[in-house]
Amino acid sequence: MKEVKSPKKPLIYYYCIVLLIILLFNMLITPLLTSNTVTETDYGTFMSMIEQQNIGTVQVEDTQILFTDKDNTTIYSTGVMDDPTLTERLYECGAKFDRVTQEQMSPLMSFLLTFVLPIVIFAALGQYMSKKLIDQAGGKNAMSFGKSNAKIYVQSTKGIRFDDVAGEDEAKESLTEIVDYLHNPKKYTDARAAMPKGLLLVGPPGTGKTMLAKAVAGESNVPFFSISGSEFVEMFVGMGASKVRDLFKQAKEKAPCIVFIDEIDAIGQKRSSAGYGANDEREQTLNQLLTEMDGFESNNGVIILAATNRPETLDPALTRPGRFDRRVPVELPDLKGREAILKVHAKKISVAPDVDFHTVARMAAGASGAELANIINEAALRAVRNGRTVVTEADLEESIEVVIAGYQKKSAVLSDKEKLIVAYHETGHALVAAMQTNSAPVQKITIIPRTSGALGYTMQVDASEKYLLTKDELKNKIATLTGGRAAEEVVFGDITTGASNDIEQATKLARAMITRYGMSDDFDMVALETVNNQYLGGDTSLACSNETQADIDRRVVKLIKEQHEKARKIISENRAKLDELAKYLYEKETITGDEFMSILKGSDNRSRENHEDGGENK
Repeated sequence: MKEVKSPKKPLIYYYCIVLLIILLFNMLITPLLTSNTVTETDYGTFMSMIEQQNIGTVQVEDTQILFTDKDNTTIYSTGVMDDPTLTERLYECGAKFDRVTQEQMSPLMSFLLTFVLPIVIFAALGQYMSKKLIDQAGGKNAMSFGKSNAKIYVQSTKGIRFDDVAGEDEAKESLTEIVDYLHNPKKYTDARAAMPKGLLLVGPPGTGKTMLAKAVAGESNVPFFSISGSEFVEMFVGMGASKVRDLFKQAKEKAPCIVFIDEIDAIGQKRSSAGYGANDEREQTLNQLLTEMDGFESNNGVIILAATNRPETLDPALTRPGRFDRRVPVELPDLKGREAILKVHAKKISVAPDVDFHTVARMAAGASGAELANIINEAALRAVRNGRTVVTEADLEESIEVVIAGYQKKSAVLSDKEKLIVAYHETGHALVAAMQTNSAPVQKITIIPRTSGALGYTMQVDASEKYLLTKDELKNKIATLTGGRAAEEVVFGDITTGASNDIEQATKLARAMITRYGMSDDFDMVALETVNNQYLGGDTSLACSNETQADIDRRVVKLIKEQHEKARKIISENRAKLDELAKYLYEKETITGDEFMSILKGSDNRSRENHEDGGENK
């Protein structure tokens, strides 16, 4: 539904309201404030005051009589009556015939009420409307030209330390050297060693680049300037460069210090030679940044940190030695790093003593530091939902599934037929993986729908961290991905839409084998594809002719067909085990890897246990 917004009133509308308020004030309020109070009374009261000789001064006019009491404190007014003896009675009571003067307001008070007060009201309303206009234009800093918005951090006892950052030992080592230099510069100057002027932190999102910078701020006892690259971008040409100058001016005044620029690719992209179409404002800002960094002396105590997810887009003049001398990779953590990160974040919650973080870290392969922190938090939330205050290993395993596949979709109710198809589909994946050599062991199989759209999934976890994959291992992965569709074909003689994600992954993997990994006999070690933005998804683009592209497509199809046929053969040869596993999964909805292997290798022990349990229940 389209949002309906009330039309904005023109500015003249508000000025008319202000003028109307001032006019009403002068017409109604001011006369009441400036006029002296005259008490109107009847003629009988006037006669009574004469008899009581309580008359001070009298002024007889044609239409009214003004008089005061004996003390001249109150002025009274009454009408004129036909009374010939009035003058004699007034003389007898001691009244004085004179002009009754009303006390006038002081000129200063009259000036304040009639002139100053309306101006104050008008100015207050104008200030209010001006504030509203500034807020609509972008806030109070919208017109702060040339001033840097960098946040300055000082030493804090509660800040982030290097101990709070786990899994990035190499990056911490580089930054620890910088902190040590700021604490003990003489040690380095004696050795004639010059510290890098700038350190560039590069890596995927969520790996802890900004946290490492905060840890530097917490470890060092020097001022720490923090600013985002997007804050240099202004709508006026030259303002970004002015902010850069102001930032470095402040840094020079507070040296030794550290300047941290987050997302520096916002201003540090390669300069264009397009001429008219170039971004003058961004390029001027970049040029000013280059000038400021190159203008520093080698040992003036100002260190520049920057973070980015797109190092390939940075200008070469920015990344050359002398500006950003050192490039610090902050990659995804390995198995040991993931375990250390989990333990660091687990200190913030109550965790059961029997939790094996090594197993949890193996299940969370490929997760970043931010995702691992989210896994710990999701586990704590799950414990709370279950009425517990202590997180167990089961909570952590479930939270990994939440991060990977989403929450369990309890509202989705599958029909018996669909549930059976999904059970055979997932069992097909697991069976093909188990019957092949060099395949990751099956950790868990479930047919509970998830919020990500998956109706089920099979989790495989390697026993150890792998950095290299052989050609056979990649082929086995493709065969495992096609195992679900193969099971549907063998059992039901028909296929469903449930294999869409499997098809996508298998195609991507097969194409990478041919175009990037050189695993094709015909193309050999020829790079046919380039990877762009390796830290942001790794988008690929083909670098070959149209004929070669068509040939690549044919070879991708051939490779997937071969592995699909291989998976179909494995399913057909192990049809009995497939039926047994699928039936068990259909009943339980979720089975572990141990249960899966127990059925696959032989169900004697399991049958004996079930028989004993049944005897006890009886």
